[in-house]
Amino acid sequence: MYRFLVVIEKADGNYSSYSPDLPGCVATGSTHEEVEQNMYEAIVLHVKGLIEDDAPVPAPQAFSEYLVIEEHVTA
Repeated sequence: MYRFLVVIEKADGNYSSYSPDLPGCVATGSTHEEVEQNMYEAIVLHVKGLIEDDAPVPAPQAFSEYLVIEEHVTA
């Protein structure tokens, strides 16, 4: 089993996603659900390709956190 962080971003009219631990592994979709499914499939293919090429599957190192900014921020 593998577990990779996936970043999903809202773009103009669609969604895009990538995994910081898998350079070049990206996906898009018209909805949040579609981009999740497409990214899942992209990661499966990416990892299978690494295994078939006898290349190492990178160990996940990326993580995410939300930071709460409580002070009033002005431009």
